[in-house]
Amino acid sequence: MKINSIISGKRVETISASASIHDLVSSLNTHHVGALVVSNDGKKIDGIVSERDVVRAMPGKLDDLTKMHVRDIMTAEVHTCTADSTVAELMIMMTEHRIRHVPVVDADGALLSIVSIGDVVKNYVSEIDSERTALRDYVASGS
Repeated sequence: MKINSIISGKRVETISASASIHDLVSSLNTHHVGALVVSNDGKKIDGIVSERDVVRAMPGKLDDLTKMHVRDIMTAEVHTCTADSTVAELMIMMTEHRIRHVPVVDADGALLSIVSIGDVVKNYVSEIDSERTALRDYVASGS
């Protein structure tokens, strides 16, 4: 199955690299998401920042956290996929790189959407359930 089927109607939230950590945490909470794409224009990806990045920035820096910006904790090297990528390809990428959020880009690299590990697992479970139902119906029809 293609990623295009997962991202249909799915919105991606972005944040500026110059935004404060307070704004980042507020945005993650407001949008009920685990990561935001860092972008000034909503198309060019400058990085990605997640709840995990905030937690990793805390040890030894808790007092400085209020003075920090998204650019200080974001991941600048972002792994992406296209809408034509398969769910299997994305699962491999997420596993190999130990990442939970992958931005989806068009042929020119412009941001289209984002896929989370939760989206991938939900899709995979749905596929398995459909196959199970089809096999059960097939076996039942042969009796």
